[in-house]
Amino acid sequence: MIKVVLATRNKNKINELKTFFKELSNLDITVLSLNDIGYYDDIEENGKTFEENAISKASVPAKLGYIGIADDSGLCVEALGGAPGVFSARWSGGDDEDNNDLLLKKLKNEPVRDAKYVCAMACVFPDHSNDFTVRGECFGKILTERQGNGGFGYDPLFYFEPFGKTFAEVDMAKKNKVSHRGAAMRSLIKKLTQVLS
Repeated sequence: MIKVVLATRNKNKINELKTFFKELSNLDITVLSLNDIGYYDDIEENGKTFEENAISKASVPAKLGYIGIADDSGLCVEALGGAPGVFSARWSGGDDEDNNDLLLKKLKNEPVRDAKYVCAMACVFPDHSNDFTVRGECFGKILTERQGNGGFGYDPLFYFEPFGKTFAEVDMAKKNKVSHRGAAMRSLIKKLTQVLS
């Protein structure tokens, strides 16, 4: 059995990754969290790119002898020069609601509302023999007001044209089929399976 540690305490992310491994890999893999391996410190995120932050987080379990996996994701808005980018979660200094309020304020009277969600995932080995990163992206537009009560982050404002809805208006399973994180996870599991087979 192969143990991998997802560098998070977020139960939803852990369950999501477990589900993807079951669906996409024939390897006997157990997904653990930072809490499972007794790591309770905060991990600094001071990279300039999603990839740098993901590598930094995945390196923590790798230093403890595990295969470390981590993601870093966010929203990049064209009219804002790619902001909020790596600062997406802490952009306003408040919570998701505050971040969405700030986004609406910054885009007030802005006709170009193209945006993309980005997710970078890193896999770091204890000996750094096969380290790699993958990236998933999903393109949409930012609405002028929130729609839907599901999802998290900027989902109530992120309109995905093929669905004709925001990410906050669709269930998680449907979202995972097209989302940036879903795309990155599929790429990561495919590559990791090749490396470990």
